[in-house]
Amino acid sequence: MAYGFHYQRGRLHAEGVSLERLAARFGTPAYIYSRAVIEHNYKRFDHAFGRYPHLVCYAMKACANLSILRLLARLGAGFDIVSGGELYRVMKAGGNPAKVVFSGVGKTADEMDAALRAGILKFNVESEGELDLLAARAAHLKKRARVALRVNPDVAAETHPYIATGLREHKFGVDMRIAERLYHKAAGLTSLEVVGVSCHIGSQLLDYTPLLEALDRLLGLASRLKEAGLPIRYLDIGGGLGVPYRPGDVRPDPAAYVKQILAKVAGSGLTVMVEPGRSIVGEAGALLTRVINRKTNGSKHFVIVDAAMNDLLRPALYQAYHQIMPIKEMKERDATIIADVVGPV
Repeated sequence: MAYGFHYQRGRLHAEGVSLERLAARFGTPAYIYSRAVIEHNYKRFDHAFGRYPHLVCYAMKACANLSILRLLARLGAGFDIVSGGELYRVMKAGGNPAKVVFSGVGKTADEMDAALRAGILKFNVESEGELDLLAARAAHLKKRARVALRVNPDVAAETHPYIATGLREHKFGVDMRIAERLYHKAAGLTSLEVVGVSCHIGSQLLDYTPLLEALDRLLGLASRLKEAGLPIRYLDIGGGLGVPYRPGDVRPDPAAYVKQILAKVAGSGLTVMVEPGRSIVGEAGALLTRVINRKTNGSKHFVIVDAAMNDLLRPALYQAYHQIMPIKEMKERDATIIADVVGPV
């Protein structure tokens, strides 16, 4: 069970609030989030860096709820976005565009223009074609775009293949073998300012060893670029830390992870950027749904609820596991059946 949720007097609560009362007041299905858990998870990253120059950019793809974005903006978070719509939501929530990183392989000219006008911190560029387009848009607007290349370190992430992104055959990032050539090309374009190096190898990693391996390769590239005279000052190592969905899963410790990052970057003069998403909000949320019917087909039992795959897509999309907890705490003497929990879609 997510650590923001617990049984109190036999009923499931989020912090001190009864989920049963929330269902009665707001109806179901409903998403419930613990503010305290989100704050705690963000601060675990932020405080672990201490006084070392850093920026924690929340990866909005994890959850773009405006209330959550407002909370993180008030805490001083940056934001990792992948679309113009996400940039709009950051601005709507009071986020600082100077702390926004624009990632993703599908940036359009209009989205680039909006980000340039907003004055975002940097673009994580993922191909030579994107680099050319960004240079043209920045020149057209008479602006200078700050860029890092998202390089592909060819490090395997031990996760579901649908959310692994760090190998050469994946659509993300620039091959390390051509990255230096593209950096020197970017440095020669007057509408671009080369400021950093970036990578992201995948999500839901319960072991952060591959992330540290990717960091070593990123540091090597940054060192070579600085020796060549390029003003590299940001080291963006992406996100990826997972959360324990199944009983027995180990929860990665952000503080221990950051400690190892700091040991590797000491003396580099680089500002470190991390982009956690799931590890900030995953355990802070629950989907609240009610049973509306039960059905038996022969020996097969179904429990029908009012939430469906449009409310929780991950199990259907890539066989993700989510623990199901009853509002009323079960007792050992309670009768049980084996059933499929299904929704109306």
